[in-house]
Amino acid sequence: LRDLTKQFAIIVVGSHGRRALARGMLGSVSTALVHHAHCPVAVVRDQLPPERRQAPVVVGIDGSPASEAATALAFDEASWRNVELVAVHAWIDAEWPGELPLPWANVCASADETLAQRLAGWQERYPDVVVRRMVVRDDSIAALLAQSESAQLIVVGSHGRGGFAGMLLGSVGSAVVHGAHVPVIVARQD
Repeated sequence: LRDLTKQFAIIVVGSHGRRALARGMLGSVSTALVHHAHCPVAVVRDQLPPERRQAPVVVGIDGSPASEAATALAFDEASWRNVELVAVHAWIDAEWPGELPLPWANVCASADETLAQRLAGWQERYPDVVVRRMVVRDDSIAALLAQSESAQLIVVGSHGRGGFAGMLLGSVGSAVVHGAHVPVIVARQD
């Protein structure tokens, strides 16, 4: 399957196979694909309850190239599903090591302005998509998993600002794929 992903626009897999030890574990095929595929990978868990079908699509945005790919895919999904898009940017004080802590209101306003700029072009391309921006003072993983409780889909980049060239899936993407109980799409930056 990994070799075939060079030809696909997206590959969709279940979250676990027959050999998974527990319902929450990701199976070996889905784990391998989210780490090594050449196209976006959608990992689907159980069937979405009917009341969640109008729930929003959530995208994690950190400003990285992989985040840009995730944003594009999330706008497309929200438009196709005719639902709101929630764009989440998580901020923790550790992002500025050695600096004096800034007042949260200043950080939040600056981060929200940056988030608005990153979304502006996409909102012009997808005028039908209602976007809700969220800047939260939390760990990215915790913020996205919290949002997954009221979402129908989570979209994350393959690796973010902390990633390095050879890394195909970062810690946030990996944790969200393993921890969310809704479908998750890992977007590739190529």
